[in-house]
This record gives sequence, C-alpha cells and structure tokens, in this order.
Amino acid sequence: MIMKKFGLAFQILFGLLLGVIVGAIFYGNPTIESYLKPAGDIFIRLIKMIVVPIVVSSLIVGVAGVGDIKKLGRLGGKTLLYFEIVTTIAIIFGLVIANIFQPGAGINMAGLAKSDITKYVEATKNVTSHSFADTFVNIVPKNIFESLVAGDMLAIIFFSVLFGLGVAAIGDKGKPVLSFFQGVAESMFWVTNQIMKFAPIGVFGLIGVTVSKFGVGSLIPLGKLVLAVYIGMFLFVVIVLGLIAKFCGTSLMAIVRILKDELILAYSTASSETALPKMMEKMENFGVPKAITSFVIPTGYSFNLDGSTLYQAIAALFIAQMYGIHMSISSQIMLVLVLMLTSKGIAGVPGASFVVLLATLGSVGIPLEGLAFIAGIDRILDMARTVVNVIGNSMAAVVMAKWEGQYDKNKGKKYLESVKQAA
Repeated sequence: MIMKKFGLAFQILFGLLLGVIVGAIFYGNPTIESYLKPAGDIFIRLIKMIVVPIVVSSLIVGVAGVGDIKKLGRLGGKTLLYFEIVTTIAIIFGLVIANIFQPGAGINMAGLAKSDITKYVEATKNVTSHSFADTFVNIVPKNIFESLVAGDMLAIIFFSVLFGLGVAAIGDKGKPVLSFFQGVAESMFWVTNQIMKFAPIGVFGLIGVTVSKFGVGSLIPLGKLVLAVYIGMFLFVVIVLGLIAKFCGTSLMAIVRILKDELILAYSTASSETALPKMMEKMENFGVPKAITSFVIPTGYSFNLDGSTLYQAIAALFIAQMYGIHMSISSQIMLVLVLMLTSKGIAGVPGASFVVLLATLGSVGIPLEGLAFIAGIDRILDMARTVVNVIGNSMAAVVMAKWEGQYDKNKGKKYLESVKQAA
C-alpha cells in the first residue's frame, strides 16, 4: 500500500537499490540465484510476450492509416538514412572517447582467463558469418508464423507493412480488419500497464542475481573502461542527441522527462524490449503520428542502436590498448567502416554486441581473447548502452515526424505539461 503512493520510477529505483544491497550481502552464494532469478525471468518473459502483438497491431494500423506506398517508401528511406548517419557518428564518437581516455592502457593481462572466450565463440559461431547482404535477404520471412514465434523483428516489420498496405488498398472491405487490430493494440497497451506494476520486483531479481554473481568489486580492475563508456554515453546523449533535438525544434530534457520510467527500467533490466511498448505509446501522446511511431521505433531496434555502436568502438580500442597494439588513423578509419557494416549485418541476433565485436576484431587484427576480459562486466556496460538506445530511438521518431511535417506541436506541448504536473 505504501508503494502505491510513489510513482513507478521511484518503485523501480527502490527495487534496483534493494537488489544491489541483497546481491552484495549474498555475494558468492549460488543459493540466492534460485530465489531471485525467477522474478527477473518472469518479468522479461511478460515483456517479450507483449512486444510482438503490440508491434504487429500498431504497425498494421499505422501503415493502413498512411495508405500510400510512395509516402511510406519515402518515410522508410529517410528513416534508414537518419539511422546510418547517427550510428556512424556514434562509432566515431566512441573512438574519440577511447583515444582520449585510453581505458585499456596499463591493464594487468595476468588476470585474463583466455579459456573464458571459448563459450562466447561457441555461442556465436553460427552467426558470425552473418553478412550485411544476409540481413536484407532475411528481412523477407519464409514463414511469418515461424518469424512471429522466433521474435524476428525485421521479418515481422516487413510482413506488417505489406499487410497494412493491403488493408488500405481494399478500402471498405478492410475496415473490419483495421478495427480488429485497433482493438488488439489498445488491449495490449492495457496489458502493458498491468505488467509494469510487476517491474520493481523484476528489476530487484535481475540486478540482485548480477551483483551476487560478480560482486561490486568486479568493477575495480575495469573501472577505467566502465568510466569511459559511461562518460562517452552521457556526452553522446547531451552533445549529439541534444543538438539533434535542438535542430528539429524539440528538447532532449522533454523526452527524458516523458520517458523517465522507461529509462530507469531499461537501465535496470539492460533490455530495450522492456521500454518498447510504453515508449511507442508515449511518443504518440507526445505528438508523433501512429504511422511514424509504429514504423520508426521497431525498425530502430535493429538499425539505430546508438549506444551499442558507441560501446563497440570503445571496446575494440580498449582491447587493442590492452594488448599494446597501436592503431593508426587509417586502421581506425577501417574499424569505422567495418563496424558500420557488422553492426547492421547482425540486426536481431541475440548477444548482438559480442557478435559484432567477434566479427570486427579479427578483421582489424585485434585478438578475440580480449573479449573474455570484458565478459564479466558486460551487463554493467549493457545497462548504459540500453538507455542510450532507448533515447536514440525515441528521438528518431520525433525527428521523422518533424521531417515529414506531421508532428503535432500542440498535442506534444499539452502532454509534456500533463507529465510535469503529474511529477
């Protein structure tokens, strides 16, 4: 009853801090995982359960609302162009941060367990050959039901766009179908609100297990890397995304304020999926048309991972510095080009950041074994990059709405005021 008096953001923060405390107290005790892990797993499963129905229904309704294939094609082209520009800036930004901070310099290599990398190579060996061309081939599903079960977001988006255009093309005959999916979308957003009530407990379980396994002390040897990544992420959001927000006539702080609950949740769970349903709903309330929100945000989850690409650039240079490998300007330019391709080529692959780094490091002469050194703290780094991914994708929706001249300024202003009053 007491917790109901506080907002969701406070409740999630409370769950996060309590999880850290409990994990620290029971550090090294494997028994605690059996008690905490189910709560975290249930929450992640609940979120994954609703993501596909929300994306499919919202996208079909949004595309059917556009109804014009040329208009949708123009939006798609602009969206992918924007994603490519911003993620490339993120890669370059990450390299600049790594060159300034030199996080890998002076690392004691005796602490590196080379055998640890084996499990990451084994886990990802089936997807490391996944090329940029393969991504575009795999966008087209062989079997849509198979793609729905697997949660293959790119294939789901492709089918939903075509289906939405089909519903629009048949006119009045498509209205019952459109009404059905409108009902599905609204019902799923109600379900989302109920699931979010479980978020503090889920966060408590997830973070508690992490801290009990690795301990707070695991950060100390790699503190410089953690610091470089977190500072890099913060500066990227403030400088790059802040300038983009200003350029398109909105405010970075407004978006952060609107999404504060989702950002805390994304950070705590290290999962962008947990923020997706409410982020789409809130961006629509902020004045972005449903057709743009439902297309740009799910697509961004595969092609606009600003935080992930920034991290990959820092991690690659960190490993090179750790081994004492000097990377010239030409080598770093090559690294940018390789990351531009590999970061898109594995869109939708589980453990994407490790797969990208495995595909990238070998091509620029950096030892793969260095990944084992990062593995222990990957979740701490993943939490930061997830937050940046969420902010970047929500910003992209606003940018595309402004670019298309469809942003509802008055609706956005009213919603922001209501958020401020509720705080």
